[in-house]
Amino acid sequence: MEFTLLWAALTGVAFAWAGTKLWSERLPDHPTDRIIGAAAAGLAVGRLVAMMTQVINPLLHPLDILLVRGGVHSGAATVGAVVAYLWASKWTIEFLDATAPAALFGLAGWHAGCLWRGACLGTASDLPWARAEPGSLISRHPVELYAAVGLATAAWLVSRMPWRLLTRAGAALGLAGIIRLLTEPLRPSLTGGPVGWYIAAIAVGGLAIWLGPRLASQRITAPT
Repeated sequence: MEFTLLWAALTGVAFAWAGTKLWSERLPDHPTDRIIGAAAAGLAVGRLVAMMTQVINPLLHPLDILLVRGGVHSGAATVGAVVAYLWASKWTIEFLDATAPAALFGLAGWHAGCLWRGACLGTASDLPWARAEPGSLISRHPVELYAAVGLATAAWLVSRMPWRLLTRAGAALGLAGIIRLLTEPLRPSLTGGPVGWYIAAIAVGGLAIWLGPRLASQRITAPT
């Protein structure tokens, strides 16, 4: 079993729990359990999609589903997590806004969990805070810590936003996309990363912010 990955996941859970305590207003019951359940569902969906894109049949290789280090499709995982959360919340959209800061804080914890995995470093850098891998003379950006700080800051910013339908949820999705997009060039990658999905997250987040108040007004004016 990969214990460093487990510790990183538990760090994310701890941050999400802390987020529900810091920003508890309008949260549903058992908020941390709901976040963990949605994250687990999203992880499963993302892993299945990654396997299929790698031409690995999950039915023929079911144990490979557990090999998370083999790859998880981040876009599919996000969609799966949101759908799972809404389903568990009986499609109460308002809970997305209430949970957004804690979810971002949990994601910040997952990135900070790179300290357990020894996977914080990215591309080469001469900045004073850059660090080198053990046995290496090349210092590198602690890119995952950049992402962790950015996501934690985003969680605080979202918590300060007004209570308009999908405003906080849309902002959380958009900010997560922006932070990942900005830090992606600092990650060693042969493909450049799933940049398209980050751009899609920004676009969908902006659309949600625009659409939410209009949906809310339709609810108010709809005949009973």
